[in-house]
Amino acid sequence: MTKWTKDISPDSERLVADDVEDVVDGHGANVAFRFEGTLTTYAEFEARANRFAHWALEQGLAAGDCVALFMENRPDYVAFWYGMSKIGVVTALINSNLEGEALAHCINIADAKRIITGAEQDNVIKASAALFTSAPAVWSLGGSEGNDLEAAIKGVSAERPSREYRAALRGRNLCLYVYTSGTTGLPKAAKLTQARTQGMMRTFISPCHITERDRIYLTLPLYHGTGGLCGVGQALMTGACIILRRKFSASAFWDDATDEAATSIVYIGELCRYLLNQPPHPKERAHKIRTGFGNGLRAEVWAEFQERFNINHLCEFYGSTEGNVSFLNFDGKIGAVGRIPGWLEKQFAHIAFVKFDIETEEPIRGPEGFCIRTDVDEAGEALGRIGEDIRNRFEGYNDEQATKKKILRDVFEKGDMWFRTGDLMRKDKDGYIYFVDRIGDTFRWKGENVSTNEVGEALSGIPGVATANVYGVPLPGYDGKAGMAAITMDGDVNFEGMYVALGQKLPSYAIPIFIRVQRDAETTGTFKYRKVELVKEAFDIDEVTDPIWMYHPERKEYVPFTQDRYDSLRSGAFKF
Repeated sequence: MTKWTKDISPDSERLVADDVEDVVDGHGANVAFRFEGTLTTYAEFEARANRFAHWALEQGLAAGDCVALFMENRPDYVAFWYGMSKIGVVTALINSNLEGEALAHCINIADAKRIITGAEQDNVIKASAALFTSAPAVWSLGGSEGNDLEAAIKGVSAERPSREYRAALRGRNLCLYVYTSGTTGLPKAAKLTQARTQGMMRTFISPCHITERDRIYLTLPLYHGTGGLCGVGQALMTGACIILRRKFSASAFWDDATDEAATSIVYIGELCRYLLNQPPHPKERAHKIRTGFGNGLRAEVWAEFQERFNINHLCEFYGSTEGNVSFLNFDGKIGAVGRIPGWLEKQFAHIAFVKFDIETEEPIRGPEGFCIRTDVDEAGEALGRIGEDIRNRFEGYNDEQATKKKILRDVFEKGDMWFRTGDLMRKDKDGYIYFVDRIGDTFRWKGENVSTNEVGEALSGIPGVATANVYGVPLPGYDGKAGMAAITMDGDVNFEGMYVALGQKLPSYAIPIFIRVQRDAETTGTFKYRKVELVKEAFDIDEVTDPIWMYHPERKEYVPFTQDRYDSLRSGAFKF
């Protein structure tokens, strides 16, 4: 892996655009994208990116300015932000599921000068336009809202813009904003420097042995780091091909993979679970897939997935878009996200696992006031020491307060600073590292981070709801955790209409599956909502005496959670 990452540096003059331009020059005739029956060569991809860059220059955009990219998956998505990188313009990759206040927040905090959309976003853009504080101009590729970007770029040059537009930039300068859910209730804009973006784009080439002959099947959203940077980077840094799908489809997966001759995949654990839940497919072992990488693949799914679908090699990894702690499972140890054997511990001294108090959600400190390292097989919060080396840097968010919350000081000595991952992990006697759980206000459902504060605020806006305590609970047959909320009431609540009402404020994946109605909210001595007991009880009908409502996926509304529905849920009859 060091072959691909050793020259990445905050001080480097070589940037993302330089990397990709070199690949284009060497592999111009190669197919860069296979998308909905259309092939795009590297030369065509380059020309498209150049047109976007020249259009931006005509708009008066310059290095350091930001534009927001709010589109579904398509080759133009990558071509656009690549084009912006040629002239030093920062692109904010906006979650295409957002709308209303959450969408406006993401665009406003990035101070976006322009918004680039597609036809699918017409209605959302129209409904949210009044919330954009600086009223950035909207340009659309195929949509009716805003200006016609397709028409505008027809008259501009397809030649590569001068490198002088980015000549003053270095590896430490910003390239992208990628958004992550946090404890504030709204997405945070994580800063991705040129060097950080290069690292993400190059890291998985060597572990997956990617060459220009590979075809990488990519169904994850391009606004996510895993698919949009790590997966895309495997191709754009080598001359390989991306088989791109607009959205993941379990029923179409094996037809696509086989018919398009995929050799590699990018996954999240939930994707693998969906595929396993599908009935046998005639092409599920007829493909040419030999490798893949991703995260969130649970141990009980891992072996079954590889055996059923005849995929010999998977690289499970751990990492966050903004963090400085990452692991990669090279040897296929089921359930592990990586390994730090004893003889390598000195090289990983910048990573530590510390004892953690679940109730206070803070690391435990000893008599001297410093954190305490965990024992073998003990779960603790993973921390990464902050420094100037490319592996240690923490660029933070476009929000100073959010950045400060992720920094832990005086961890092992006075004055040191460590990045808080917010994740509990453990290391066994052989040095294998296992992800245990997320801490606090965020849980994952259907491959997305869900902020409990954001959901709680939405629930509190429902007439009759006094308080809302949101948390994640394990659900049989699913990765991650399903949303559950314990609410108190100060009036009548329309439970049948609640799902539709929440859908106007939240992405579908963030809407709770279960609503528990309590007489009084349970709080700690410091008036924080108590979740430990609630999470433990979950929706166990034998443990919970409070009324519970459950989202019914066919009826699209909440219904009383009865014994029959409890039994059906445990048997797998309900599919969310």
